Amino acid sequence: MATLKIPHPVPSAVEDAENLMKAFHGWGTDEKAVISILAHRDADQRKQIMVAYEELYKENLIKRLESEISGHFERAMYRWMFDPIEREVIFANVALKKSVDWIVIIELSCINSPDELLVIKKMYQNRYKLSLEEDVAFHTSGDFRKLLVGLVSTYRYRGEEINASLAQAEAKILHNLIKQKTFDHDEVIRILCTRSKAQLNATFNCYKDEQGTSITKSLSSASSSEFVSALRTAIRCIISPEKYYEKLLRRALNKGGIDEDSLTRVIIMRAEKDLQVIKELYQKRANMTLDHAVSKEASGDYKKFLLALIGN
Repeated sequence: MATLKIPHPVPSAVEDAENLMKAFHGWGTDEKAVISILAHRDADQRKQIMVAYEELYKENLIKRLESEISGHFERAMYRWMFDPIEREVIFANVALKKSVDWIVIIELSCINSPDELLVIKKMYQNRYKLSLEEDVAFHTSGDFRKLLVGLVSTYRYRGEEINASLAQAEAKILHNLIKQKTFDHDEVIRILCTRSKAQLNATFNCYKDEQGTSITKSLSSASSSEFVSALRTAIRCIISPEKYYEKLLRRALNKGGIDEDSLTRVIIMRAEKDLQVIKELYQKRANMTLDHAVSKEASGDYKKFLLALIGN
């Protein structure tokens, strides 16, 4: 369930474009007005506003926003203005440019549906003139290359049917490989990168039933290597994206400092999808509302923008 709050009735795209221009004029930008408009419009409405703005004023709205606002607020607003699929494409490209933020690539590969991932890859190729698989392979090596290329290359079966005997067999394979600490084995990569999400969840459930502990806990106790962390991230994204994002938010908002990149990514990407569910999970685990945590850790217009998207 989304947290995005859209007014009723919604002003026309032309009216919104005109009000944005008013916010840009005068002694400094009226950030409150910008937030009141753009943080309360869905992807289609934002697209219509950008078209109307360009037709009225012969300039690109995103570029104008970049020149009017700054800091974490500007970066968050920039990402928000894009269509959700295009936004994921941009996140992926940025992740591959800064010494490979593999977490973003795993999220993209394991949380999106097979059809969504296919559209993302097509748009990536159109935008950057090379395939996502090619770019991932170029910027990675060794075990990470095998895992990440495998994840972005897959087109998983979408159905809910499972093979129970296969789930038991592959749970045993995974247990033996984890016990032997051969985490980079081709069988681990094959299972994670080819099976449907329903089949994988059946396998992980068998693992827990047979071993008395979850596969992620087994991996955690077996090794603290970065590659094993990547395996655990992929598994968590497959088992429950909402629980994965909730934990990511708790880490981003910990008392040792705020991780703006992760905080922005989760809220921007999930506000139109399932952020309400993630908020409820967060409150149960953190013993405080997400609104309160963001208010404590973030500041300024960045904080106001995030709170608007959260539904405050």
